[in-house]
Amino acid sequence: MSDLEFHRIKRLPPYVFAEVNAMKARARAAGEDIIDLGMGNPDQPTPPHIVEKLIEAVQDPKTHRYSNSRGIPGLRKALSAYYKRRFNVAIDPESEAVVTIGSKEGLANLAQAITSPGDVILVPNPSYPIHPFGFILAGAAIRHMPVGQDYSFMETLERAVKHSVPKPIALVLNYPSNPTAQVVDLDFYRPIVEFCRKHGIYILSDIAYSEIYFEDKPPPSVLEIPEAREVTVEFTSMSKTYNMPGWRIGFAVGNKKLIGALARIKSYLDYGAFTPIQVAAAAALNGPQDCVAEIRALYKARRDVLIEGLAAAGWKVPSPPASMFAWAPIPPQFAHMGSLEFSKALLQYAKVAVSPGIGFGEYGDGHVRLALVENQQRIRQACRNIKLFLSSSTATTLAAADPATRAQMISDPRSKVVS
Repeated sequence: MSDLEFHRIKRLPPYVFAEVNAMKARARAAGEDIIDLGMGNPDQPTPPHIVEKLIEAVQDPKTHRYSNSRGIPGLRKALSAYYKRRFNVAIDPESEAVVTIGSKEGLANLAQAITSPGDVILVPNPSYPIHPFGFILAGAAIRHMPVGQDYSFMETLERAVKHSVPKPIALVLNYPSNPTAQVVDLDFYRPIVEFCRKHGIYILSDIAYSEIYFEDKPPPSVLEIPEAREVTVEFTSMSKTYNMPGWRIGFAVGNKKLIGALARIKSYLDYGAFTPIQVAAAAALNGPQDCVAEIRALYKARRDVLIEGLAAAGWKVPSPPASMFAWAPIPPQFAHMGSLEFSKALLQYAKVAVSPGIGFGEYGDGHVRLALVENQQRIRQACRNIKLFLSSSTATTLAAADPATRAQMISDPRSKVVS
C-alpha cells in the first residue's frame, strides 16, 4: 500500500511555495524577524459593523441549522443589488447567482460540474493556481496562454483555439490579475466575448480584486457587455474587499446553465456557509461602503511606500494599478537564477519573504510577487533590507556564482543581511 499512487494527486506538481515557506518557518523558529510579503492574506480586521451583525445573527438558535447550498435568499439579493449598483448589470438572484465558500471553492466545483476527462481549458499563464489546477483535478487538459506586455491576448487566444484538439470548452479570465495586477477595460473584453460566442467557448471570469483599484476608473465586469451572459459566469469574493478572507464567502453570477450546474454540484457537496456568516456578508454588501474606500486607500498608501522604497534600493518595479500585489521583474543581475532561487536569496539575506513567480506558471519565472500585507513601517524596513542586500558584495558574489555555490550560500543558516 505504501507504493499506491492516486491519479489526481499525481497530476499536481510539487507546491513550489512550500520551499520558501519551509525556509521562512525555520528562520522564524531561530528567532529571526522575517517581513512576510508572500501570501496575499489581508492583515487588517473585518469592519466592526460586519462583525456585530455576525454576533447578532449567531445568537439566534435558528441560524445554527443547516443553511442553503445556493446561499440564503437575502445574500443573493444583496449580491444582485451590488451588481446593479456597481456595474449596472441586472442579476436574477434565483437563477443567476450562487453563494460559494470563497471563490476558490466556486471555481473548483464549477470545474467538476462542466469538465469531462480530456476537455481542453484555456488558462492565462502566469495565473492564480486554482485557475489551472481546479480543472486539472477535474481531469481537464490545460492549454496555457502566455500573457503580458509581449503578447497580444487576442492573437494568443486565436492561436490556442486553432491548435487545440479537441476544441476548448472554456477560457479563464482574471482582471485585475493575480499575480500581475494588470487591469483591462471593456474594449479588451468585447472581442473576446464575440470570439467565444462564435466558437461556443465559456468564459470564466474572476474579479476578486475588482474593488482594490488605485486609478480613477473602477475595473469593469465582463457582464457589462450584454452578450457576455450567453457564455459567461463570473466569480468574486468578500475576502479582499471587506477584509474577510477567513470568513470564506464568495459568489458566482451569470449564465443560467453554468450557475445551475454549479448549484447542482454544490447541492451534493455542501449545505452552504454558516448562516450567520451569510447574514453578515449581506450586511456588508447592503451597508455603508466607507470601509471599502478605507481599505483601498490603505493598500494604495502601502503600494506607494513599496514602489518608492524599491526604487531607492535600485530595483525598478512597475506600480500596480490594482490588486494587493506588486509584480516585480527580477533584477537583471539575478535574472539567470530564476524566481525560486531569487526568492530564497531575499529570504536568507534580506529577511523578506516573497512569492516566486514560477508558482504562478512557467511564464512567471522572471518575476516575484510582493503582497501589500505589512504596515508601512515594516514595508520601509523590507526595502532597507533589500537595498543592503542588493548593494552588498555578497549579492555580487551570489549573482556570479555557479549553481552549486549559490545553493550552498542560500542554504547557509549563518548568512545574514550584509553591508
